[in-house]
Amino acid sequence: MSTDTFQNLPVSLAEQPQLSALQWQGLAPRYLRLVLWVDSISVFLFTGLWLAIYLQPFWPVNQAFGNILLLGGGVLSLCGVLAIGHSYLAFPHQAYALRQHDLSYRSGLFFRKCVTQPILRIQHIELKRGPFERRVGLASLQVFSAGGAMHTFAIPGLTLADAEGIRQFILQHKAGLQHD
Repeated sequence: MSTDTFQNLPVSLAEQPQLSALQWQGLAPRYLRLVLWVDSISVFLFTGLWLAIYLQPFWPVNQAFGNILLLGGGVLSLCGVLAIGHSYLAFPHQAYALRQHDLSYRSGLFFRKCVTQPILRIQHIELKRGPFERRVGLASLQVFSAGGAMHTFAIPGLTLADAEGIRQFILQHKAGLQHD
């Protein structure tokens, strides 16, 4: 029989490290340019497609359908412009912090979110690069926690060197912590 006694001592929140004290690292500036470029091209293409349908001479469009098409295209274009504005304004709020025992990511313009994952709870970490990201030398890291099928969070807009460095640190550090 064990002679250890269970203790559950109170924790003082004032003595705990604050999130505001983290040394946040912003995403690569070229990620903002990439997002704005992709968003702008998408808005341009959808607006062009909408105009081609609205102005096409092949089949007659009755007045009611034409008005709906005109209103829908205007709303779609406005939503695209708002998405571009949101991307631009939200970019400064996206950042990550890597510490000895955890990885944090914050994002959000109107609804702020901060996720922290202990390194020991990271099941695996994936480095992802789409065609546009490869073209400009960027990557995203997807962090998967133990016990979850979906990724816990993703950090987009990292330079390839930073993404590889964070991934390597986590893999090496995780292996070292598990053997201690």
